[in-house]
Amino acid sequence: MKIVTIFGTRPEIIKLSALIPLFDEEFNQILIHTGQHYSYNMDQIFFDDLQIRSCDYTLNVGSGSHAKQTGKMMMLLEDILIKEQPDAVIVQGDTNSTLSGALAASKLNMPIVHIEAGCRSFDRRMPEEINRVLVDHISRYLFAPDQNAYNNLIEEGIPKEKLFLVGNTSIDACLRAMDIFDMVTLDNFIAEEDHILLTLHRQENTSHDGLKKLLRL
Repeated sequence: MKIVTIFGTRPEIIKLSALIPLFDEEFNQILIHTGQHYSYNMDQIFFDDLQIRSCDYTLNVGSGSHAKQTGKMMMLLEDILIKEQPDAVIVQGDTNSTLSGALAASKLNMPIVHIEAGCRSFDRRMPEEINRVLVDHISRYLFAPDQNAYNNLIEEGIPKEKLFLVGNTSIDACLRAMDIFDMVTLDNFIAEEDHILLTLHRQENTSHDGLKKLLRL
């Protein structure tokens, strides 16, 4: 069985890092990197540190408006999918790469597998929310990370036979990384107590008011 796995951003690389080696063992897997993220610190460093093999195709799409980036990716992906003729196309998450891969596969009547399906912010101002909703509704198989995500898909009328409650690939990636790095504890880096580790990147959170609200919690 031949599968094509499409991704293009740092979060996708990390979340798929535990799955890519497993897919290689079970399938004839073709890896396509759209190049939505392309600098070393946003891209190649994760392939190196997480011991992910090189991609079969790298599209080098780079930056651009949502429409231009998505359109360019779709045109390039369509040519590859026609050439490779996979039995299924796998996409992960909610990026423009996710949407482009799903749309290109859908137009070619290829089965789409959406990993991390059903996640919702219920804020349609977020481009990621539009991406994830659209991808869910054109996918053949939807892998939900938790019960809330699964319930969201049921409430949106997606048939149960398409849904699979599988757990969060972020956890799988963390467990695999612990083995790779022989995980050290924060004690090696922090000498004092009462530290808080916070990671965030959504525009809604990093605005001045949004950040103040989070820090006051």
